[in-house]
Amino acid sequence: MSILTALYNLIIGPLELFFEVIFSLAHSMTGNPGLSIILLSLVMNFLVLPLYRQADAMQAREREIEAKLNPWVTHIKKTFKGDERFMMLQTYYRQNHYKPTYALRGSMSLLLEIPFFMAAYNLLSGLQLLKGVSFGPIRDLGAPDSMLVIAGITIHVLPILMTAINMISAMIYSKGFPLKSKIQMYGMALIFLVFLYQSPAGLVFYWTLNNVFSLAKNIFARLKNPKLAVCILSSVVSVVLLPIVLFVSPMPTRDGQTAAIVLLAALQLPIVFYFVKKLIKTREVQEITKRDNMIYYAGSIFITLLTGVLIPSTVIKTSPAEFINVVTLNNPLLYVLNAFLLAAGTFILWFGIFYMLASPAGKRKMGFVMWAFSGTAVVNYLFFGKKYGNLSPQLQFDVFPAFPVMPQIINALVVAAVIAVFYIVWKKKSELVNVVYLAAGLATVGMSVANMTGIQKVVTATMSGIQSTHQQQATIPLNKNGKNVVVIMMDRAISSYIPYMFQEKPELKEQFAGFTYYPNTISYGAFTNIGSPALYGGYEYTPVEINKRDEESLASKQNEALKVMPVLFNQQGYEVTVCDPTYAGYGWIPDLSIYDEYPEIRKFITMGKFNITDEDANILREHSMNRNFFCYSIFKTAPVVLQPVLYGQGLYNEADALYTMGTESEGLWQIQNSLSTAVGMHHTFMKSYAVLKNLPNITEISDKQQNTFMMISNDATHEPMLLQTPGYVPAPVVDNTAYDAAHTDRFILDGREMHMDTTRQMTHYHANMGSMIQLGKWLDHLRASGVYDNTRIIIVSDHGRNLRQFDDMIFGDEAHQDVMFYNPLLLVKDFGSTEFTTDNTFMTNADVPTLATGGLIENPVNPFTGKPINWDPKLESEQHILYSDKWDTAVNNGNTYLPGKWLSVWGNIFDLNNWKELN
Repeated sequence: MSILTALYNLIIGPLELFFEVIFSLAHSMTGNPGLSIILLSLVMNFLVLPLYRQADAMQAREREIEAKLNPWVTHIKKTFKGDERFMMLQTYYRQNHYKPTYALRGSMSLLLEIPFFMAAYNLLSGLQLLKGVSFGPIRDLGAPDSMLVIAGITIHVLPILMTAINMISAMIYSKGFPLKSKIQMYGMALIFLVFLYQSPAGLVFYWTLNNVFSLAKNIFARLKNPKLAVCILSSVVSVVLLPIVLFVSPMPTRDGQTAAIVLLAALQLPIVFYFVKKLIKTREVQEITKRDNMIYYAGSIFITLLTGVLIPSTVIKTSPAEFINVVTLNNPLLYVLNAFLLAAGTFILWFGIFYMLASPAGKRKMGFVMWAFSGTAVVNYLFFGKKYGNLSPQLQFDVFPAFPVMPQIINALVVAAVIAVFYIVWKKKSELVNVVYLAAGLATVGMSVANMTGIQKVVTATMSGIQSTHQQQATIPLNKNGKNVVVIMMDRAISSYIPYMFQEKPELKEQFAGFTYYPNTISYGAFTNIGSPALYGGYEYTPVEINKRDEESLASKQNEALKVMPVLFNQQGYEVTVCDPTYAGYGWIPDLSIYDEYPEIRKFITMGKFNITDEDANILREHSMNRNFFCYSIFKTAPVVLQPVLYGQGLYNEADALYTMGTESEGLWQIQNSLSTAVGMHHTFMKSYAVLKNLPNITEISDKQQNTFMMISNDATHEPMLLQTPGYVPAPVVDNTAYDAAHTDRFILDGREMHMDTTRQMTHYHANMGSMIQLGKWLDHLRASGVYDNTRIIIVSDHGRNLRQFDDMIFGDEAHQDVMFYNPLLLVKDFGSTEFTTDNTFMTNADVPTLATGGLIENPVNPFTGKPINWDPKLESEQHILYSDKWDTAVNNGNTYLPGKWLSVWGNIFDLNNWKELN
């Protein structure tokens, strides 16, 4: 990060973020970008009105001082020259307690206007949401207005109108001002005309509205009671707009309604505060004490550390490798740095400016507000919002939070109690406030340092494992004159979907001709860390056997399992390729160095290496992540009643999030509005889907008489996303309403219904279908290339998912009591096979090494333990499955698995009587 970027994030970034959030909330209310710009202008102008009022008052005082000093200053300049003039002026200024730098106070409004303009310009000039959208006479808010054409010359009317209003406002405001001040105002109006003449109409429209507001403010300032007039105007605007945005404009979501109420209720605050102040006669504070200043600044520093450092670093610390961008290899601590800059810019810089311009009474109130906010923020972060589910690397919860009413009520009562207690302490024992801040600050710093140290250790280890292969492009060699063995691990692929997918898409059955489908298959765990070792290494790596080797780490046993088949085939002279070995090094990004002692083994990382290397796309993704860590911190520290609005369906009110996700090959998030409709694309799905789509491109066919072995894992089936039917392809906007209505029977097969009642169920089905379609295309490529018949292909998953879609697979009400959880996909195509068949033999995914080596390696043995590789263990007794929701290898990383629920099954897994709980 450059110094200029850091300064921008510190000074302009908070303002731009605030602009964006207000615009996004306004758009969720109105559904109309033009109306959203109007609301943005209204809200921003009313919110910053106190700031500009104080700046105007400061300018007025400066003009009075200049007028008072001007006669003698003029006299000195006429009478003296050179150093003598300088010394006389300095003496005169000092006698009058004045410094020449105070002249800057006369330009305070202009100095404040510049960063606000830069924030608005950066947001609105590039907003994709405005492009191609008309509003009234404006044909395109995303381009210059071009409203008037005279003799073939295009004239942009809005900038001219903006300048005219600006001039009129300046004339009213500067009445009685010295010529220098008037020239400054008129000059700025002309500069804005030149600067904004070719700018997008949306930006010029916003600045025109600001000028209208400024004009109205200057007119109101001439009234007897301008403060009351502005308060009444704010209230009237709110009353008029509320029914319009609620009942006239489109309001697609409940969050939009909530945002409307929150934003327009904020416009009622000025008049409420005005009359409360009139009713409650309080003694005006004449001066502010050093302790009051300390309370405010200590609070702003503490909130900055909490929201900008502790919370972001705590999130990343849970699994640092997940937050490494495999394209750019950026250190995730940069996210913490950006969050800190945004927090510091918000709470220290801009709140500090408000504080400095406030009256003594206002400063004291701001000190209490910061104190109360500190207390409620800590309480909200530590004790509320703990049951929202797992948080993804995109800072989205895996299941959309419900935000029930009762926790909101409880939280509101607790927050009120905290504020009351903090008020008593602030009022009666203010000397304790800074003591509390000091203790809390030190604790926050200590925890943050510990988090960042832990993050850096993991990142260093992970980077060292992937940097050597970062620039290498994966290739999959298959030979026409040798034997090829391919093992594809599709994470969380759902076995039970296969018959329904083949019914819906009969062409899939043709593409998968030669495969045998084994529906009666179990995995030994519900999550990857427990379910994958046996898949790669065989029955020596079931949870029971792994726990027996309690003097070795789980990481070492995972690495060993990942090496069993590659090393075994390598010893037999096969050309071996490994891609994305699951949890290699027990990290989210595979540590390919586990194969370093076998230089003949080719190893690659494929996820994230296809169709997402566009520099602009990475900039957009990094921008989103940088802002969202700070937004997540605000979300976690806010009262629960505000959290749905701040969460913004997982987009944290990023205005262009659903429009800057790019095309078919790029995405960040997806919002499912129903079972049939969605907007956006899920970045983590796209990273893996792109690999499947590019399999034909990276498969290298040759005529060599060389046997090959390839092992690859892929997460496309692990990242559910709604796709566009009938092709089940990613699309920025998905609408399957007509297709779903015409194919309501596709989820019923031989009288057995597969429930499709939730978006969680539907998106899993879509991700599986989209993945199978891409695999089918790759199989067609193998046929066309002449290597299909001499290639053994095993497609398998490490576990299923508890989606509760089949009534005859549920053996209890608890989350783990669903056979789908332990029923992995297993498809096997042997050499020369031509027909698709189904085999109900009892299988496990630990059979994969036996299936891969069968008929190719005589009496295969584990190269690390010397024990035979076969499936005899499943024939001897019932099989034991470990259910544990401790899936995170950063947590469950000892020598044995953390305790969980043990299940046993053998034979027909669809006979629920065969399932037993052992503890």
